[in-house]
Amino acid sequence: MTRVLVLLLSLLLMACSHAQQHAALPAGATVLVLGDSISYGTGANAGEDYPTLLAAKTGWNIINAGVPGDTTEMGLARLPELLEANSPKLVLVELGGNDFLHHVPRARTTANLQKTLAMIRAKQIPSVMLAIPKVSLLGAAVGKLSDDPMFVELGKETDTPVISDELSSILGQNDLKSDQVHPNALGYQKLAEALTENLKAQGFLR
Repeated sequence: MTRVLVLLLSLLLMACSHAQQHAALPAGATVLVLGDSISYGTGANAGEDYPTLLAAKTGWNIINAGVPGDTTEMGLARLPELLEANSPKLVLVELGGNDFLHHVPRARTTANLQKTLAMIRAKQIPSVMLAIPKVSLLGAAVGKLSDDPMFVELGKETDTPVISDELSSILGQNDLKSDQVHPNALGYQKLAEALTENLKAQGFLR
């Protein structure tokens, strides 16, 4: 029995150590959000976007580089200049939804995200991905969406933390969204809260 307890405790400690593998960023640290209309805050008023709310919760200097309509290819094209101009200590990647809506081949979307993460890593900057829901008319109708598995697969492949299930959960609730693909002000607030907790779990935030 004692051996079993020791083994369970060891596994728990290993899991906690893995979850908090990153150094905490101090207040004032520059964090870049590379995203599309969801990061921009479409569906809510100015100042109600999740990067602004996250900045208030963390004390970080968050650069909101969310551009409505951006695909993974467009985000990748913008990234070099953004990295050069801002020298971020962390990059949050929220891209892929427009690829799904425009039926971009999955292989191309995956390749673009791989290149994006590789470019960030080449600068020795950590990154985090926000998982995007897979397109499902039925799921949207019944209020039950799930993440596209691409993001977890990419996270494992590139050793990149993935914030899973949060956006899918929000967009599955009518009172948290402004339309089928964007949260409303309350939805963005919920997303900022979820991101804060996930970033704490990863060790980026104390």
